[in-house]
Amino acid sequence: MRARLVAVIASSSLLLGVGIGFAAKYQGAGIDVIRNKPDKEAALAALTEAEHVANGGSWELIAVGRVYYLSGEKARGQALFDYATTGRKPDGADFERIAEVYAEAGENDRASDSYEKMLALDPKDDSSQAVVGAWYIRIGQREKGDALLAQAMQRRRNSPWYYVRAAESLLGVPAGR
Repeated sequence: MRARLVAVIASSSLLLGVGIGFAAKYQGAGIDVIRNKPDKEAALAALTEAEHVANGGSWELIAVGRVYYLSGEKARGQALFDYATTGRKPDGADFERIAEVYAEAGENDRASDSYEKMLALDPKDDSSQAVVGAWYIRIGQREKGDALLAQAMQRRRNSPWYYVRAAESLLGVPAGR
């Protein structure tokens, strides 16, 4: 009976602790973070809040870094990219998202480096090969792009997405999602 009472008390305490922890999770500041502030000040406050509520998520931090990077705060954006991909096991999608930022900034060499890191994480990932192949075609490296698309299509000839990626890049249409 005593063991049962101890078990009930222990499980109740655990549930109470989990409930308190869940309730205490920061919910964000809401609209007040930007309301009645000049655009630049509001934007920086929003980014600071986004970084806070991102809770260390790599995609979220990369998204925050993207805004910093493309708005001219490159060092701050790069620091978030670095944080999102070091000290943890990044996945290919992390490097893909960062490569897209560099591409948007017109920094093709940096974009290519990031795409190559994505491929290195899983050299047989046909989806990554198609994305990177399309990127190379888009920047005028047709032979390299065709080779990667050929590898992707060899593994999965029935994926419409690989053909879409090829068509986008050949026609100069921005990459879709």
